[in-house]
Amino acid sequence: MAEQNHPFPLLTPHRMGTFNLSHRIVLAPLFRARSYNNVPQPHAILYYSQRATKGGLLISEATAISPVDQNHSNAPGIWSREQIESWKPVVDAVHAKGDFKSNGQPPISSTNKPLSGDSMEPRSLRTDEIPNIVNDFRIAARNAIEAGKSPTPTTIHMNILKSAFSDVN
Repeated sequence: MAEQNHPFPLLTPHRMGTFNLSHRIVLAPLFRARSYNNVPQPHAILYYSQRATKGGLLISEATAISPVDQNHSNAPGIWSREQIESWKPVVDAVHAKGDFKSNGQPPISSTNKPLSGDSMEPRSLRTDEIPNIVNDFRIAARNAIEAGKSPTPTTIHMNILKSAFSDVN
């Protein structure tokens, strides 16, 4: 789809899976720490709608799927009715621009080793906890769909989780 001699390749269309993007500029996932008590706030409507473009792709900030997944009180969640309802106007504002309809505990991981440069040490997920985490992702995906979000990022995270624990007996 992209022309070889286009002066700005980032502005050329691109097919990504089932998505036909009008350009190659994507808002990457991030952590904004502006969702008080894990509920997205009204300012998120303006923030995301300002970054939305017709045929573009936004990947929202890190969103906790359950209280167990929550590692910061100012990160948004998607497990409660209040959170789902708070995401809806954000998603509506982004879709109106033409985008795709897309707690203090340590974070859990397949290991207790922190990421390079990260001072927060995760807690290793126990094998008996995996079914609950899988269920949290299932519920979060349904909640995201109800709020109007695409479940694709949740699916991606779920596949990462499955591959991280595929060798667990």
